Amino acid sequence: MAQVCDEIYAHGVCQRENCPFSHDVYSCDTCRTVFKTAQGYDTHLTSPLHRRKVLRAEKRAAGINVPVNCTVCSLDLATAELYEHHARGKRHVKKLQQLKLETDPGPEEIDVPRDQTRCDVCAINMMTKNFSQHLQGRRHAAAIQFNSLRGTLDDSERDKNGVDVTPDDIDFGFVNEPANINAAWSKKVAVQNTNVTGIRIVNARLSSQLTSRADASGFALKRTVLPITIQRNQQIAFTVTFRPEGNNGRYEDRIEFIFEDSRLNKRFAITRPMVAMVGVKEDFELLKATRPYVRPKRSEQLEEPIAKVTPGVPPPAIAEFKWAVRLLPYVAPKSLKKVLDESESTNLSPSKIAARIRAAFIPNQLSADTYARHFAYMLWIEEERAKRDLSQYDMNDVTMDPQGSGPFYSLVIAGLAEKRPSLIVTDRIFVKDYGSTVNHWFEGHVHEVRMDSVVLRFSPKFNGVRNQRYHVRFDLNRLVYRRMHQGLNTAFTEARVLFPAENHLQNLSAPSAATMEQLKCTDRKIEQNQPQLEAVAAIVTRPEGSVPFVVFGPPGTGKTVTIVEAIRQLIQTKPTTRILACAPSNSAADLIAERLSDLGKLKVFRLNAHSRGVNNVPRPILALSQTTKDGGFDRFVVPPTEDLMKFRVIVCTCLSASLPHGVGFPRGHFSHIFTDEAGQATEPEVMISVKTMADPKTNVVLSGDSKQLGPIVRSPIARDIGLSQSYLDRLMANPIYDEAEGRGITISKLIKNWRSHPAILKFPNDEFYRGDLVACGDPTVTECLARWDHLVKKNFPVIFHGIKGKDEREASSPSFFNIPEASEVKKYIDKLLEDRKLPLKPEQIGVISPYHAQVQKIRKLLKKKEIKVGSVEEYQGQEKRVIIISTVRSSMENVKFDLRHTLGFVANPRRFNVAVTRAQALLIIIGDPTVLSLDPLWRSFINYVSINGGCTGKRIDWGPHEEVDRNGRYDVLRRTEALTALDELIARTKEEILEQTEDLGGHEADTLEGNVEQPWREDE
Repeated sequence: MAQVCDEIYAHGVCQRENCPFSHDVYSCDTCRTVFKTAQGYDTHLTSPLHRRKVLRAEKRAAGINVPVNCTVCSLDLATAELYEHHARGKRHVKKLQQLKLETDPGPEEIDVPRDQTRCDVCAINMMTKNFSQHLQGRRHAAAIQFNSLRGTLDDSERDKNGVDVTPDDIDFGFVNEPANINAAWSKKVAVQNTNVTGIRIVNARLSSQLTSRADASGFALKRTVLPITIQRNQQIAFTVTFRPEGNNGRYEDRIEFIFEDSRLNKRFAITRPMVAMVGVKEDFELLKATRPYVRPKRSEQLEEPIAKVTPGVPPPAIAEFKWAVRLLPYVAPKSLKKVLDESESTNLSPSKIAARIRAAFIPNQLSADTYARHFAYMLWIEEERAKRDLSQYDMNDVTMDPQGSGPFYSLVIAGLAEKRPSLIVTDRIFVKDYGSTVNHWFEGHVHEVRMDSVVLRFSPKFNGVRNQRYHVRFDLNRLVYRRMHQGLNTAFTEARVLFPAENHLQNLSAPSAATMEQLKCTDRKIEQNQPQLEAVAAIVTRPEGSVPFVVFGPPGTGKTVTIVEAIRQLIQTKPTTRILACAPSNSAADLIAERLSDLGKLKVFRLNAHSRGVNNVPRPILALSQTTKDGGFDRFVVPPTEDLMKFRVIVCTCLSASLPHGVGFPRGHFSHIFTDEAGQATEPEVMISVKTMADPKTNVVLSGDSKQLGPIVRSPIARDIGLSQSYLDRLMANPIYDEAEGRGITISKLIKNWRSHPAILKFPNDEFYRGDLVACGDPTVTECLARWDHLVKKNFPVIFHGIKGKDEREASSPSFFNIPEASEVKKYIDKLLEDRKLPLKPEQIGVISPYHAQVQKIRKLLKKKEIKVGSVEEYQGQEKRVIIISTVRSSMENVKFDLRHTLGFVANPRRFNVAVTRAQALLIIIGDPTVLSLDPLWRSFINYVSINGGCTGKRIDWGPHEEVDRNGRYDVLRRTEALTALDELIARTKEEILEQTEDLGGHEADTLEGNVEQPWREDE
């Protein structure tokens, strides 16, 4: 059979003259898909994808409604006919113009599975068996109310009763800053009467003038003597002016006209929205959305279970590595997956699903006997969530380039550098020909991870050619979960480690002053720092088999310095000491190893996972590691077990800590197990080292801060059950770890902050650390910007810049960005770097944003400046002279008055704490105070800055001295106020100003979109 022409197969058209390939293809008109063979076409006709589309076609032919989505306006409509009406509307046409789309992309059919029913009111699919219950629920009732109110808004903007108001909307366009920032603009609004009789204009006013929380909207309506009668065919012009008054951002208001038809003795209203955007036009042009956001729909090809796989070829050294202890699969029980699938298909909230899981699987009490089972179910739930999150990166219609004549292929993956998805050497990726309906996939092993691509090796049976197109599916690396299960299932159940109690404290006492004086610290500064010296002495003098010791280190207090000194002291004073030092991330483990490097490579070994790339590892770390050439690539390797056991200190990540057990180290080999940044690891992660290596004599030391970033947990269900509580958190909730009672016995709290200016430190100190921290930073650093010319108030180096922007999304990315905020970030950076009085370098400035899309936009705006822009997680443990935070969420049109969706990752106390404690000399926060104030913590912080004179830009619309209710639902308060204002507004104008109602369900799409901002753990 002749080879089918690729152009005909892919595009339906071939431009080549005398093409040598066959143009005979098999086409399915229903699915708009072509096939190279009759067998492929016949297989397709029996596939779920084809059957589903045929069913839709039959419904349309029978006159049954098929719901569609307007991808331009992100609006669901019950029928294609309604779309035609919608597409002729002013808003849709304007949106097309804004996006510069020459043609309307048309409606996209919404998939409704056979066992579900579409609720057109709520725009969701619902299991048919639960549909009647849904119709009686709060969500449906709220949606009905919202649709009614939105209809009222649309009605208020419609010309009626023979009165025409032009223009349809009053758009002042873009005001380019800085040249025109203080100027004023005017627009005419014409009111024309086409009735036979006169119509009175009773009133004309701005909505902002009538709200109880009126802010300066920037708009003004020139006074006109009212009431006034407009005669037949007469036109009266009103003048609206806009003055930005020096602030960038988005300005919105509404003009309300109240008319009276005296002949009918009837009043009615017509309103017109007003909008203006102020900023740097060059920045907006550079960062504007390229395409409207469309929630990506998964291909049927990517949803079907993989039936047949041709195995690939793993990296040689990894495949040949010999383990002394077998790692079991630890597969989740089918009963758990069934409950998860059934619960999520009914759109239950995560908390309700968690309640079901608790009742069915989780032991009533956490004890030594139930410990493994308790955490095992959480890990399986988390693994299932991670699988679904990873699947959103699956790709359709992509190519792979063969690498020379060898067996390797390069696959380009957008976002790989940002770990979206997170891939490592040894991961598996499955591919099959694009459009093929045969469920046969080829497994490719990742042999190298590059900046934006991975190098794969398949079976020799795989014959890929250049320009061939593929379906691509990513496979979750289960190794990390299996290692945690392995640790949980060991025989180690020491109560003094897992459940320390008062009776375990016998023979333990705080170190005496004499003991501390005898220590000769390598880092002499520790001898002058009482809390650090106390912690080192407590660790060094601790008897064998003691309860875990905690070094509680708030931001900038030097907890890593403290544990490194403790390790040094143990090595120097106790010849039998063997230490396993762990951390949740490679960067944190590298820091420990680097600070111990002067002990020499015969004493310290940095144990790196095989999968870790060698090229980007710091040189001092390479000197403490062992590498080899493996199939043309540099790889980390492990020395023979007998050689590895000779090192006094082994440093690794928590996940790689399974290797000593796996290669046959005897239990009890390590006298001490240290875990730095323990608050960032889940309890099963920490237990990999403890439960596989500890014996009755082993001492465990944890360092970290329970008030900073916690473990990365992707599943809201697992979080609800308790996986997000770290081992450190659980211990510190134990009364024997009270900071005062347990001082020097079970815990030492470091209180001297060496990082931040007192004004930067004060709020998080009072909020999270009871005011115990003492600002001890070098004044030449912390005070260097206290007199900066652009501070709102001198000697208070904290700025909250209020700005009303517009949070947007584009293409298929659900992550938000905010161009006005990004532009404001750039302005502050330019001011800092252009000020010749400041000894400031670009690398001393850091930018933090909780949304990946905003990080990307700011990087694009800053171009090649050497300024780190990243997430809060990327800044944990780091510091910069200047930190600028862009909070992003702003436009109320995207706000659902629900913290879970409104603020997302912004409204997280730990994330907040880390973000605001990275700055040494200057902290700048850019955000919308109206949205941020929905969260009590942010409201309190903005109050602190306002009271101290540090606020600028958009004014806050509440009193900064008002007491903040920490348990208050300010989102509910805002909603109530908006509804009150709405009632008043409807009464006078029949207008709706409230956007979406609270989402009361827990939906798969919401979780997927939220998890886009979640970082992936360091899989090894």
